[in-house]
Amino acid sequence: QVQLVESGGGLVQAGGSLRLSCAASRSIGLNAMGWYRQTLGKQRELVALRTRFGIINYDDSVKGRFTISRDNAKNTMYLQMNSLKVEDTAVYYCYLNRDGVEYWGQGTQVTVSS
Repeated sequence: QVQLVESGGGLVQAGGSLRLSCAASRSIGLNAMGWYRQTLGKQRELVALRTRFGIINYDDSVKGRFTISRDNAKNTMYLQMNSLKVEDTAVYYCYLNRDGVEYWGQGTQVTVSS
């Protein structure tokens, strides 16, 4: 079992920045990890995903603005979000696929005001 705990969400004005963190209770190693987001009434959607082979995919809507990274020594992954837009408002979830088992964080709210 792996517990994922997100932090760093909050309220920010459009054009601002936030950095989300996701701390894992066990080593994240070289497993696939990433970030998803969900708004009310919509399905959870991919924001950024780093595969176990190191390939990073971003949703087109965040390319050039968001950056996913990881610190294996701290068992933590990050999502740096710059130039935030109102439409980025959502609950953000971190995701880990460890040895074929999927884990999700509890979610952190990001609200971007105009």
